[in-house]
Parts: sequence; structure tokens; C-alpha cells
Amino acid sequence: MNISRMAAAVLFAALNLFSLDSMAEMKMTTEIPDGISTPNNLETSIGTLKSVDGVPDAKTRQLVYDNLDLQRATQAFLSTIQISSLEAFRLGLLKFGPPNQTVLVFEDLMDSKALWLTPNTVSIYMVIWIELGDEPMVIETPPNVLGLVDDAWFRYVGDFGNAGPDRGEGGKFLLVPETYNGKIPDGYHVMRTPTKGNWTPWRGFQVDGSTELAVKQSKELFKVYPLSQKDDPPAMNFINASGVPHSTIHRMDYGYWEELHSAIERENLEGLEPEIRGLLASIGIAKGKPFSPDARMKKILTDAAQIGSVTARALASYPRDENFFVYPDRRWTNPFLEGRYDFLKDGASLLDSRIYMHYYATGITPAMAMKMVGKGSQYLISYTDQDDKPLDGRNTYKVRLPANVPAQDFWSFTLYDNQTRSMLQTDQRFPGLDSNGEGLRENSDGSYDIYVGPKAPQGWENNWIQADPSKGWNVIFRLYGPLEPWFDQSWKPGDFEQVSILTH
Repeated sequence: MNISRMAAAVLFAALNLFSLDSMAEMKMTTEIPDGISTPNNLETSIGTLKSVDGVPDAKTRQLVYDNLDLQRATQAFLSTIQISSLEAFRLGLLKFGPPNQTVLVFEDLMDSKALWLTPNTVSIYMVIWIELGDEPMVIETPPNVLGLVDDAWFRYVGDFGNAGPDRGEGGKFLLVPETYNGKIPDGYHVMRTPTKGNWTPWRGFQVDGSTELAVKQSKELFKVYPLSQKDDPPAMNFINASGVPHSTIHRMDYGYWEELHSAIERENLEGLEPEIRGLLASIGIAKGKPFSPDARMKKILTDAAQIGSVTARALASYPRDENFFVYPDRRWTNPFLEGRYDFLKDGASLLDSRIYMHYYATGITPAMAMKMVGKGSQYLISYTDQDDKPLDGRNTYKVRLPANVPAQDFWSFTLYDNQTRSMLQTDQRFPGLDSNGEGLRENSDGSYDIYVGPKAPQGWENNWIQADPSKGWNVIFRLYGPLEPWFDQSWKPGDFEQVSILTH
């Protein structure tokens, strides 16, 4: 130690002694209860924290600020997956054409060429991005669909179709900005939205294995136009996206923040929670301001995206809250805790539920979460087999559906890539099976055995979904028009069981 540092240490000690002696002599001295003071030296998970009588030194200040920025950035990542997800969806859709007039229609169903979060292989997907100006937009809808509108923050705005106020007959809806004070004409089902951008997908249904009727009705009847153009609505542009490679999935690395900033900069901020806005502002993302982190902050944001990505994947594949498990003796999960599509219970946000849902899937509507006997849809998700091991593409698995599957419309299995959460890409165009398919083999007791593996089991080819030996996978079991035995759990599927079988 050099002389100047020794002198400083002696002076510091003397000042401390003087301070302590002085305090002992103060007339108003009160005994400090335990737990109020912070020791000047602390060994913590982020390193040694040093202070001078409660004031952190320079090295410690930097250490705790780096940690604070990392914590806030990680929480910002996990709190805004829904925003980045819908921003990526918007960007993916607009590559096909402008909003309000470009409709993607999967005329030949959606296959694994499309990178979407957990779509199915049997519904006829159609979707448009609606961008509001200062006036309401009219939405004319076809019959017999499941449709919804979500705002740019991925929150529920309203349903149309079978679960909507038109009761599946089709009708006219009016999408109204929350700030709009003009007259609302009669004859419309009214939806109010806080954001300019609104995601509007709907699903049609096959008739006798054909998509023709649903596609025809949407092309003839679906329209979007400003209310002021109701007497002369513009033409819609329908694009067949079946078999067309494209992506609607957000990034999970540093690029996540750039996508997120784009959404915040473009949108009005009505309806976005102050807590989320505060988190974003603390890491340099605020409307009207450039996003230009320095080298230190870029490193932290990169780290936070990596930590947030793995955290979201853990919450989806191995939820730690037992309430995510639909059955106490099965490995099937569902992200909507207690049917709360708004992710709220007793005034508190269901944080893990929101993260799981928006990391894994798309579409916020009561029809996907609440008990609606004979209507809407219900979902079971599994990443693991009956022994709680990750589903592995090298293995062959069997899952049994007991007799009398409680689905008024149909049921289906679809496999997904663990990385992209999109349909698993194999030699099969459609990596799934459903009760509408031909040749499905039924057991003598009315139950069904579904197989997943690299090769088809001999004699069970029609009950088999191909796996990729180089990849893990997860699966959704869907019921459309779920019936009471689903809700009272008097009927429940088995878990995936690894089996050894004969193959060709």
C-alpha cells in the first residue's frame, strides 16, 4: 500500500471513530432496531457489496446498477412477449400486402411450411391486419367461423362467428377507437379497441373433408372498410398462403428489443400498463425516443433476452405451478389458469400464465379458455411423456384416447417443433391427425391409440404422426365443441408412453 492510500485509510478510520464517539454522546441517540441498517460489507449472489456507512462505493454502485438493468430488462422481456409476438405477426402479414385489404386464406389448409405459433392442421385459417385511423372500421363476417379481434397489445377485443354475438350467422361489426366520440349507427355489433393495429384471424371448418364452402363464403362475404365508405366499400385482396413459406414469429435474441421498439414507436400507448411502460423506459425503449443502447446496455439486453428466452421455455415445458396441470395424475397442461384469458385473478396478474401463453401460442378469446359446452375449443399441451421426460424424436410413443371423445365437432393432435413452436417439419405435409381423417383405426372398446415416432408402426399407419429423430417435439390435443365430460373430467386422455413396436 502506498503512502497516500495508507494516509487515506488512517484518516477514514479516524473519522469513523470520531463519528461513533460523537454518536455515543448525542442526547437524542436511539437504539436502532435490527434489520434497518445495511452492513458496509456484504457477500451476495452478485458479488461483494461495499458501502461507507450506507452509501455504496463506486464499484458497488456499478455492480448493483448493472444488476438492476439486467433484472428490469429480463422482466421487460417476459412482460412484453405478447407485444413482440403480435408485432412479428403484423410484419409477416404485411409482406403479402397492405393492411385493411389483404386477407391471407389457407385454401388448402395450413401446412408446416408456415412458421406460425401452434396452428392446427384441420381448420381453414384466414387473417387480416386492421389498422384504424380516426373513424370506426366496418367488419363484415361470414357464417360458421370462429373469429376474434385482439388489439396490438394482444388483449381481447371481441369475438365474431360461432362464439360471437352474431351466433355464427355472420353479420356486421364496427371496430371503434376508444377515443372516438362520434355517433355510432345502428345495425352493428360494436367492439371498442385502444390501439390502432388489430389482429383479426378467423377459422372456417371443412365440410365433408373439403375447404371449398368456407373459403367461398369468406371471399364473398368478408369485408373491411372505413365507416365513411359503407356505400362503396373497396375490394378485398384474398391471397392463398397454403404451402407458401413465411414467418410470423418474433425473435428471441437481441433483435427482440428492436421488434419491440418498433411496436411501441408505431402504436398509441392507450391501454398499455404503466408498469410495462416504466420497465421499457428504464431500459431505453420509449415512444418518440431513439433506441440506441451503448455497449454496456446492449450486452445487458442481449443477456436478458437469453435469460428471458430460456425462462419462457421452462415455464411452457415444465410449469412449476401445479395449477397448470389439467389433471392431477397426467402431464397435460394448459396456460389459461382457471380459464382466465385476461390473466387476472383477484386483482393480481397471473404472470406465469401470461408468459406461457404468449410464448407458446396466439389468440386471446374467452372461447379458448372458458367453459362453453358445445362451443369454442379446448386445449391440452404436453412436452413430456408419462415419466416426465421430454418427448424425443428418436423414440416411438403411444397415447390412448378413451372411447367417446367429448367433442361435438372434432378432435385433433398436432406436433410442434420445440424451438419454433410451429408445426414440426417432417416428410408429412400435415404433422397431425384428427377425427375427420379417413381410415383412423379404432380399438374394440371404442378407444383410439395414436402413435408418434420416426417410422410408422406396422398396421397403425393411419394412426401415426411422424417425428424427426434429430428434434424434440411437443403436442396439442384439441377438442372443438367440447362437451360436459371434458369439463367435469369424467373423460381424460392418457399420457404419452414410450413403446417398442414393429415397423416395416
